[in-house]
Amino acid sequence: MATILVIEDDDQTRHLIREILEQAHHTVIEAKNGDEGIKRFHRAPTDLIITDILMPEKEGLETIRELRREYPGINIIAISGGTERAHLNILDIARKLGATQTILKPFSMHTLLNAVHAALAGPASSQDSSA
Repeated sequence: MATILVIEDDDQTRHLIREILEQAHHTVIEAKNGDEGIKRFHRAPTDLIITDILMPEKEGLETIRELRREYPGINIIAISGGTERAHLNILDIARKLGATQTILKPFSMHTLLNAVHAALAGPASSQDSSA
């Protein structure tokens, strides 16, 4: 299957995403913030990046912008949580910056795996998977 970089500052959420992806036979690399994620991607490029938006140090929108500039073909899934209205606006910005898929927290295993499948299936389609 695919190698996926998960950039998420919340340990519990990052570990949950890892478990779901590994059960689906993906290899997972973890990072706690955008700076760490970009460094890990430079060392070992992955098939897909899943990044949270609101993180300390380098947040997700800046991370997406930088990765998209350096690697225009990379598939990126942006995730964000909190109040739905505010975070849907943030996810819309993430799509405009180049996120292939977006997911609103909390999300189900099914939602995550559908977004991963769609992102890996083809070029960036900017579809929303926040169901």
